[in-house]
Amino acid sequence: MERKEFEIDILCDYSVKMIEREIIQGYNNTRCYDTDNGALLSLRKNIINKEMLAHQKALLPDIITFNDALREALREMYDRAHRIWDKMIQNIDETDGEEMELTAKCYLGYSYPKLHPIQSEDRQDLWNALCDEDLNPLYADGISVLTLTFPRDEGQSFESFIGMDCPPPNWNEGLDQELTKDLHLISQFHNLFEHMLFAITDFIYVRKFWSEINIIIDKDRDIE
Repeated sequence: MERKEFEIDILCDYSVKMIEREIIQGYNNTRCYDTDNGALLSLRKNIINKEMLAHQKALLPDIITFNDALREALREMYDRAHRIWDKMIQNIDETDGEEMELTAKCYLGYSYPKLHPIQSEDRQDLWNALCDEDLNPLYADGISVLTLTFPRDEGQSFESFIGMDCPPPNWNEGLDQELTKDLHLISQFHNLFEHMLFAITDFIYVRKFWSEINIIIDKDRDIE
């Protein structure tokens, strides 16, 4: 069976479609969430992943391309955060009693992935729900397990930030260990796959990302 065919069969399964309809209706109609909403996302993720991961070899090209695109987006965010931070500390007089903090967060793109095998009118509504921090709370601070924060992380290397400084450099828990042993999946991939309520097919087709950098300057505290 061709890759697109089995994906469409799984993603168009009646149970999956009914769960997605409930998620979309709840998101569009009330914007008021409870534990049932998170349970629906979790149930949907488990159903899709169970079936999709039986075809991991066919998914590998998209997994690899997504991992590379995510790494590039994080590198761009990391470098931009450092450039901004370096300018901040060059232009601030510490004797003014100002304490500064910078946080950088990376998110999946605003738009539903154009490469996804399922394209229909309600897909953007589903994407908005999946990316909503009330429905998917661990996504509130972005893709990373820990937000990149300065000055705390000022000395952290990029390799450390993406989890590539520990042996083996491959965050492939939950996947076929032999099949994925050489993929060098980064920790942010693992975070999306294992800890957030996205199914694997929700994010492996994403190629666009956006980042958010926030700066806090507190003039009421003295810098130690």
